Amino acid sequence: MLECLAVGLGGFIGSVCRYLVGKIPLKNPAAFPVNTFLINIGGAFVIGCLAAAAAKNIHINDKLMLFLKVGICGGFTTFSTFSLEAAELMKSGAIPAALLYIVLSAVLGILAVFAGQYVIR
Repeated sequence: MLECLAVGLGGFIGSVCRYLVGKIPLKNPAAFPVNTFLINIGGAFVIGCLAAAAAKNIHINDKLMLFLKVGICGGFTTFSTFSLEAAELMKSGAIPAALLYIVLSAVLGILAVFAGQYVIR
């Protein structure tokens, strides 16, 4: 039960942070979903840091890791919004922007995980 509370509280915090970051007005002349892109890359970096920290220190509390990784990072990042925005770009005919968004999100997201792990190591 404590695990569910840890994830739920972290999810609340992560979701509210995602909402607030999504509200930051950014210049976006090409209709590229910059806010969601930055949210997902930032979340990938943070979860990479957390995974490396957990691997480095076996004394990190399991509930704390659930709170941070599943709760905050899971609530903060948003694959469903990413998917919807990519589909909307495609439907509107902005195929190059959609493909750029998909490729950059996947590649930079994975690189951000590695970068986060590197920073902690």
